[in-house]
Amino acid sequence: MSSRADSSAASPPDKRLHPESWLVAAGRGTDPEGPLNVPLVAASTFRLGGPRGYARGDGTPGWEALEEIVGGLEGGEAVAFASGMAAVAAVFDQLPPGAAVILPDDCYQGVAGLAAAGAAKGRWSLRTIGGADTAAWIAACAVADLVWLESPSNPLLTVADLQAICAAPRKPGAILAVDNTFATPLNQQPLALGATVSLQSATKFIGGHSDLLAGIATTRDPSVREALDQARTLAGATPGALEAFLAVRGIRTMALRLERAQRTAQILAPRLEAHPEVTRARYPGLASHPTHAIAASQLRGFGSLISFDVRGGAAAADAVCRRVRLIQHATSLGAVESTMERRARTPGQQHLPPSLLRLSVGIEDPEDLWADLDGALRSTVA
Repeated sequence: MSSRADSSAASPPDKRLHPESWLVAAGRGTDPEGPLNVPLVAASTFRLGGPRGYARGDGTPGWEALEEIVGGLEGGEAVAFASGMAAVAAVFDQLPPGAAVILPDDCYQGVAGLAAAGAAKGRWSLRTIGGADTAAWIAACAVADLVWLESPSNPLLTVADLQAICAAPRKPGAILAVDNTFATPLNQQPLALGATVSLQSATKFIGGHSDLLAGIATTRDPSVREALDQARTLAGATPGALEAFLAVRGIRTMALRLERAQRTAQILAPRLEAHPEVTRARYPGLASHPTHAIAASQLRGFGSLISFDVRGGAAAADAVCRRVRLIQHATSLGAVESTMERRARTPGQQHLPPSLLRLSVGIEDPEDLWADLDGALRSTVA
């Protein structure tokens, strides 16, 4: 039997653990006789005199467990938010009036929309750079107040040379933020390369089951961490108790899910590239991908996202989405189920090829997924 005199069960996990072990061991609380998992604490208010008073400012055990896991995984301190966009907004909130903001030209539409709205109100100036134009990004680091990188990008899957860009001299006080959602910290470590902030939509690979909204921002700079925490508190952008609980439960299996999904993606991508009804396939693991060499040198794994263009234009691509049966016709990504959508239908994404489909590969059997894809593609010309 355990006892409070034996505190071994309450010892924090060793930060030298491999990431796969850290995901399982971290964020379990310190009470040697407490539950194995941090329970769902559905409370906004606590009795005064203890470590908490009101959840919005003082936190909850659930989201603190999530922050411990992700912070340790990324080698920094994490701040959990109500959504990925709430984390994004907190970073933009740090900018001074008249700031210079640089975005990639293939950027998540939510970020692009937030940046455009702020520019329209005169809060900052805004310009975009191609994700693969390393020289332009290095030059931008010297003058920009916010350098926003998304690598791999959404949905063209361009992999930026983060090693070179993060090492470039930056304007004093500037923020270099990397959206690490597609790669996850298991495949890429932006903070170790020199980024100020690494962001993820925890809705995606961290949660992994299409049942929550949450976001995470991680940094090694204590002052940035404090500023993000304050922005969360003032804006009320705190994660819900259930969402934090689900995110912690989901992240335990992230390594297994990602390994399975990206192994399947490596099977499907070359088949799609060779398919007669596909005019172009994009996947960082393909030798034909424009940034394959950077991806091979920088990423631990090539990820589970594939985008491809269907022969016959938008109508044919829409038909493929209607005719798949195992793959779900839905937005979002990083979940156990495979999902697919035509991205140019999304507001703010009209610059994309009209027939581009973004496929998020899940954990189903690869041959079942291929039969579904192949049958849907071939039915468009039947």
